[in-house]
Amino acid sequence: MLSVRGLCFLLTLFLGSFFGSIFMLGPVLPLMLLSPAWYRWLTDRIVATWLTLPVALLELVFGVKVVITGDGFVPGERSVIIMNHRTRLDWMFLWCCLLRCSYLRLEKICLKAALKAVPGFGWAMQVASFIFIRRRWEEDRAHMANMLQYFCHIKEPLQLLLFPEGTDLTENTRARSDEFAEKNSLPKYEYVLHPRTTGFTFIVDTLQKGGHLDAVHDITVAYPQNIPQTEQHLVLGLFPREIHFHVQRFPAASLPSSSEQLQSWCQERWREKEQRLRDFYRSEPRRFQEPGARVPPCKSERRVALIKAASLLYWSGFITLSCAGLCLYTPLRLYFLLMLVFFLGQQRVTGGLELLELACHRRWTGASEKEH
Repeated sequence: MLSVRGLCFLLTLFLGSFFGSIFMLGPVLPLMLLSPAWYRWLTDRIVATWLTLPVALLELVFGVKVVITGDGFVPGERSVIIMNHRTRLDWMFLWCCLLRCSYLRLEKICLKAALKAVPGFGWAMQVASFIFIRRRWEEDRAHMANMLQYFCHIKEPLQLLLFPEGTDLTENTRARSDEFAEKNSLPKYEYVLHPRTTGFTFIVDTLQKGGHLDAVHDITVAYPQNIPQTEQHLVLGLFPREIHFHVQRFPAASLPSSSEQLQSWCQERWREKEQRLRDFYRSEPRRFQEPGARVPPCKSERRVALIKAASLLYWSGFITLSCAGLCLYTPLRLYFLLMLVFFLGQQRVTGGLELLELACHRRWTGASEKEH
């Protein structure tokens, strides 16, 4: 049965991303043509304000409890984040952790290319320069290389979230993982899927060569009760009561140098995850047993509470004013329609705003090289 609070949650997130893309991100798009680096600096901070909204709704409105153990983050560092993919919503729940331990403006996600076409959410992700993949390695390899080299060149700190398993844990995906394990004489897993290491090793190697990697953060996520597998579960009002994150930080200097060793290193992390999650779900109360060497969060709980409260107030007012403005002001409606046509049309013409940003960057770097 549909849940009013679930519908309100998703509707608020959609309207925030939809109106935010048009009225907050739209006016700064021309900056991309003038200075891609400054455009990236500004839009990362605008997008980060929206990323606080689901955190505020989950924790303040729906009472979700967040528990973080382990190493934590060094504030502002450049890293690759690898995490088990328990549900299709892990990426959103991770923002609860990053709000406390890092800076949301640094986060990028490696995700399916089909998501960029989703109105509102997809537009904002394009502006944020998330890395969209098609799961065809030859195409993905070239696109990843271009995106990562761009981030290295503009020297904007980056924390890239990657799900090496490639998909969330379900009965069907576990069966496929078990088939893979049998063919390759590997152990069968109950709580994780066997990771795909090709993209992970390529990303780490590219960022290390570009001098743009300080650490790899291995995060294990677990849900003691109420595991919302898909967006449909949220519509039904099935929100998690608690979300547990266990963080392990590996400095870049400690990582293996060769691709083969790095693949083995990633596989070893997943063997550890399987055991860690087995211990988690068999313990009572359910919690991660390893305390780790705790790095203090970059924000106090009081500051986090203020950010969440301010986010709720701001986005509630912004959505209300956006709706009122569209009803009352003809010039605003004309601008709205113009931006709507632009967002829908640019993807067909350019393939996405992140690709247009790359093209602008190449033009500027090419012009700079000619001058020298």
